[in-house]
Amino acid sequence: MIGRLKGVVLERRPPHLLLDVGGVGYELEAPLSVFFDLPADGEAVELHTHLVVREDAHLLFGFRQRAERDLFRTLIRVSGVGPKLALTLLSGIEAPRFVRCVQEGDVATLTRLPGVGKKTAERLVVEMRDRIATAFADAFPAEPGAEPAPSHPGAEGVARIAEEAEGALVALGYRPAEAARMVGAVLEDGLSTEEVLRRALRGVVAP
Repeated sequence: MIGRLKGVVLERRPPHLLLDVGGVGYELEAPLSVFFDLPADGEAVELHTHLVVREDAHLLFGFRQRAERDLFRTLIRVSGVGPKLALTLLSGIEAPRFVRCVQEGDVATLTRLPGVGKKTAERLVVEMRDRIATAFADAFPAEPGAEPAPSHPGAEGVARIAEEAEGALVALGYRPAEAARMVGAVLEDGLSTEEVLRRALRGVVAP
């Protein structure tokens, strides 16, 4: 099992990330919260990881916080929740807010996420409430941290940032038309791809 990687960021295309560890390029998938907190390309980062072994592939998932990785592991133990849906959940809603939704039985908020129907949301609450109460109640800050200052896209241009953000949302399960609407509602000159994604997702699961 690969539990942790420390290396240099080579390439990012949410939800995919390429990390150079001692000359070996590791391809990972990560929730969007990881991309919001990554250093610049060429700089070092340390990620907690979880390896999923399938007959047709080995899938490696990366997380900035150990608690977030542990939450991912708890999610994939829920009936009907696989790694892709777990990644979508942790991309579409901040981990502290997800914990609160489960604790409070907030099915309505969970069903706003792609791939989560009412039955799945209810199953998440029923199967995870006790585990969260003992393992995650104090693992995350009460409120998410402050948003980073917008960065200027430079030569990338607003159109390219919109395309990247829409592609990331589609990869997480949103329909192309829905992804375009979400990005269009928050797109502004001077925002990075990560910031556009953060704002688009917060528009879906509003506080």
